[in-house]
Amino acid sequence: MRTNRAAIAAALAAAIAAASAGTACSPAGEQGETGEAAVDALHRDSIVVDTHSDTTPWFQDPEWDFAARHETGDMDLPRIREGGLDVQFWSIYLGRREGDGRAIREALERIDAVYEMIRRHPGQTELAKTEADIRRIVADGRIASLMGVEGGHIIEDNLAVLRTFQRLGVRYMTLTHSFHTGWADSSGTTKVPEPVHGGLTSFGEEIVREMNRLGMMVDVSHVSDDTFADTIRVSRAPVIASHSSCRAVADHPRNMTDDMLRALAKNGGVVMINFYPSYIDVEVGKRAREHYETIKDQMNEIRERAGGDLLLRMREGRKLNAAHPWPQAPLSTLLDHFDHAIAVAGADHVGLGADWDGVPSMPSGLDDVSKLPALTHGLIERGHSPETVRKVLGENLLRVMRENERVARELAGS
Repeated sequence: MRTNRAAIAAALAAAIAAASAGTACSPAGEQGETGEAAVDALHRDSIVVDTHSDTTPWFQDPEWDFAARHETGDMDLPRIREGGLDVQFWSIYLGRREGDGRAIREALERIDAVYEMIRRHPGQTELAKTEADIRRIVADGRIASLMGVEGGHIIEDNLAVLRTFQRLGVRYMTLTHSFHTGWADSSGTTKVPEPVHGGLTSFGEEIVREMNRLGMMVDVSHVSDDTFADTIRVSRAPVIASHSSCRAVADHPRNMTDDMLRALAKNGGVVMINFYPSYIDVEVGKRAREHYETIKDQMNEIRERAGGDLLLRMREGRKLNAAHPWPQAPLSTLLDHFDHAIAVAGADHVGLGADWDGVPSMPSGLDDVSKLPALTHGLIERGHSPETVRKVLGENLLRVMRENERVARELAGS
């Protein structure tokens, strides 16, 4: 339970500062141990929020137990507890779907899987719909579960579906995935596709305004630079980039330019840094493309054999990745992105959006969610204050969520 937070924060800051400075009467080893203990305490006392996990499809697998510790993948309850993660947004993602209502049906099945996971673990997690819910659930020692729809194509151009998702507990929607919708341009994944709309269409702007009215955070990860600019112009509430990093550190279209970071900060929003090595390290991205060439025939064989059986494809794909590990970037590279985002956007506008189980590798030293305290230690070692670290770990996202709720109340009658 997190009580008397101000007093705890002051004590932690003093302990970290003392450990960093050292004292004449304390051996160096003891200073190091004291410093590590203080940083561990800072991590455990903070509300740690991550806005992007693709573990969600595993909730639909009857053979996969969320409460068991697994040797593959990034997340399960034991490792979440070990890593001190308090709040997780589960991604409601599916690729391009053809056929009226198919995307909606599959998304509802995935939302139901989140509800079923929560039902099976009532003492461990609870669905949160508001910032106040999050704080209550975490104070009670449980994990707060929320949802984000990843890709505006999933609502099938229907505002009634958007509103229904919001009523079911979805608290953000990524406007596009790796392809354009009928109303917004995407950044693509490896290279930027030829723009179709030049940003948002008038219907895309209507969707942003409706999300503001509903209190749903608008997510600009995966969108084109023009779509980002239009979203910032239209939105009356702070927006998020649920899993994006810095283009100045790694030149990738999924990352944000410095101008975008500054615009996001002016909007009051937050960039949730993506951990995927191929997005945060250009050289690792090259090695990843080479690695793909060595296993693509096996990947295609799995797809053909699995057909429409998603769970079989997931299981076999996980085995393949375990047998042929993808390249990793060092933790220091990930910390470079946090340093840069904090320097450009400010300490109030940076958070965590790891992309757990949505990518084939994580940085070395942060191989899965159980290693999450290493990030806090790295930020402190880079000279960031305990106050800044606490904001980055979760308070920034909670503030944005609170602001979206306030804007929704203002627009309630519109």
